[in-house]
Amino acid sequence: KSLRTKLAAHALLDPLTPVTEVVSQDRDTLKTLFRLPDGQTIETVLMLYDKRRTLCISSQAGCAMGCTFCATAQGGLARNLTSGEIVAQVLYFARYLADPDAAPATAVERPTRVTNIVLMGMGEPLHNYDNVWAALRRLTDNDAFGLGARHITLSTVGLVNQIDRMADEALQIGLAVSLHAPNDDVRGTLVPVNRRWDVDEVLGAVRRYIAKTNRRVTFEYALMAGINDTPEQAHELGGKLADILCHVNVIPLNPIPDSPYQPASDADTARFVDILHEHGVPATVRLRRGIEINAGCGQLRRSAQQN
Repeated sequence: KSLRTKLAAHALLDPLTPVTEVVSQDRDTLKTLFRLPDGQTIETVLMLYDKRRTLCISSQAGCAMGCTFCATAQGGLARNLTSGEIVAQVLYFARYLADPDAAPATAVERPTRVTNIVLMGMGEPLHNYDNVWAALRRLTDNDAFGLGARHITLSTVGLVNQIDRMADEALQIGLAVSLHAPNDDVRGTLVPVNRRWDVDEVLGAVRRYIAKTNRRVTFEYALMAGINDTPEQAHELGGKLADILCHVNVIPLNPIPDSPYQPASDADTARFVDILHEHGVPATVRLRRGIEINAGCGQLRRSAQQN
């Protein structure tokens, strides 16, 4: 028997089965729905840029965090992904990109491999800590995938105990914290985990992380009209972040069905960023990709019928 046949008798070689693939109108974003061996499903997003290919991978089937503006949270948590299922998302697209005819490329010269990974897909990565870090070690191992740790970013809603744990890890991956509000009154309505760890506790964990790692932290801020986009809130946020080595990604909210929230206007978004700059806080409006195919932040789901 071939080695592959022998391995197949004892191990699961391909844990992901692609179910649907959708390409954005600009042909720079590809979203794939995968079925797992037990029938659960996840989504993974490939984003093509001029000089890099960024893969947004999932760490859980669903999510338990319950953020009120996120489509993934609406279905709850089915289960954690295994480390193999996390790695398999990267391997699938590594093979995909190795075939130039398979990638939805435009005329722009682009790398033919995955250059960056963001754990910003379905799930809370730090809620599946051991499996996520086992996967990260494989992905950065020079004898395995060999991706540089600094080309990987992990996004968390703010699990303080796990941020502290992450600060002691040897891998120098990037940390992004989904903050979305400058105070507990607003964040508590958007991010239920804020009732366990409030804004000040999250910022305290970030300060400890920076003190240990000397690495800049990114704050993600989904801007919602009339909810968290006022000048007063921008000043409050700027005051709290002014002494932190950080960068703020301001993201006009991506639409999801049946949501009471709407994205902030372009004018309010620009004003919000300008106020952060007044406080000396680096901030930019993040480029949105794949919104029309529900491939943006907060739009991923577990069901093909919902896309």
